Amino acid sequence: MNKTFLLIITLLLASLSLKAQDRQILDKIIGVIDNRIVLQSEVEEQFRLMESQQGSVPPEARCMIADQLFVQKLLLAQADKDSLVVSEEEVEQQINSRIEYILGMMGGSYEQFESYYGMSVLEMRERYRIDMEQQMMTERMQSTVLEQVDVTPSEVRDFFNSIPSDSLPYFNAEVELGEIVIKPKVNEEELEKAYKKLDDLRKRIVEDGEDFAALASKYSDDPGSAQQGGSLGWVKRGVMVPEFEAALFRLKNEEYSPIVKTEFGYHFIQNVERRGNTVYARHILIRPKITFDDIDLAKAKLDTVRNLIMNDSISFTRAVKKYSEDEQSKNNAGLMLNPKTGTTLFEVGDLPTEVYFAIDGMEVDEISKPLEFYDARGEQQFRIVHLRSYSDPHKANLDDDYAKIQTAAIERKKGLHLSDWIDKKVGKTYIQLDDEYKQCPNMKKWVEKGVAN
Repeated sequence: MNKTFLLIITLLLASLSLKAQDRQILDKIIGVIDNRIVLQSEVEEQFRLMESQQGSVPPEARCMIADQLFVQKLLLAQADKDSLVVSEEEVEQQINSRIEYILGMMGGSYEQFESYYGMSVLEMRERYRIDMEQQMMTERMQSTVLEQVDVTPSEVRDFFNSIPSDSLPYFNAEVELGEIVIKPKVNEEELEKAYKKLDDLRKRIVEDGEDFAALASKYSDDPGSAQQGGSLGWVKRGVMVPEFEAALFRLKNEEYSPIVKTEFGYHFIQNVERRGNTVYARHILIRPKITFDDIDLAKAKLDTVRNLIMNDSISFTRAVKKYSEDEQSKNNAGLMLNPKTGTTLFEVGDLPTEVYFAIDGMEVDEISKPLEFYDARGEQQFRIVHLRSYSDPHKANLDDDYAKIQTAAIERKKGLHLSDWIDKKVGKTYIQLDDEYKQCPNMKKWVEKGVAN
């Protein structure tokens, strides 16, 4: 997960909370940038977001927000000229990722989600699709503008030396961690029970004519769609897991699927209506139950792996490749990724609680006992943690913190490059600005350099 992704998540979480509240804003166009417009409601929306985050805002807040929106619209206008696109599938995937992230923070509770945002998950997906597309397009255009920006080692040193000694940051203790993750597996008896339960429901619908929506509401283990009688709304290709999607898009209108197995469990699917590559679908999901014995087996397996490493029968790195079931860390040699920074370094205070207490007192290269934790879907898993490195709290220096200083130097250079790019584009772009915002000192470049001014 990179910083851009994390920023979008943070902004989305905050903005959805505000947008979900009832509001009436007298709207008007306050700016035109080429083929894009800026609305007063956009400024007010961001103003309220700033208020919710900071409590109080500076007098020039709306001017600052307007400037940021003009930059965004300029990037979008340039993306249009460059024929830069974000596919519908990419937008759907990003929306789904963020919705899953929010639900994970709420313990998977669709009821809490609906209560907090004032709308269902399906309504949320539809309502904010355009916002997500514009966010992604802006990020992509900005990445295109900045993709060649880099710094040399001498530039990193110059950047560091330009920082006054008394202004150098003080870094907290940091660790780098490896992990091996084992997930409890459902036993065959529970798989058979789940299959039989769904098969019985399927027969009641297909053979006995019982109401699909009523049975989905009562029995489906997908709470979000169960509340809607099993409805998933309009589904496009590239959104669902492959097994589900393959079965769905083979169906004719009003046709039912056989039972389909995915990573989530067993599905019974209906294609209600199809329009090109979009299907209005509904389903019933039955999740096989994980038993206490399944949990004990997973924990015992991980304990065995730990003993193999401790006895030098296998290296930690090889054990990761052979046994770990977390794809993200497995593909990174077992290194855990800090979701807050997108790097492999964690400030001790940012660690998950169970990891924090497990490594307390451990020496570098030691391995923890199996730790229980829950993923974003609320599913129980176990991991052992390898303490790869530890750094004491210290003032920033080039020897210990080169990567961080390099990142800061790159970000500053990118900021300067983007500012130069904006100045050049403004002079070649049709721009109109409302008289109210012409009074903002920071908006002068849009007024003075825009083609229409």
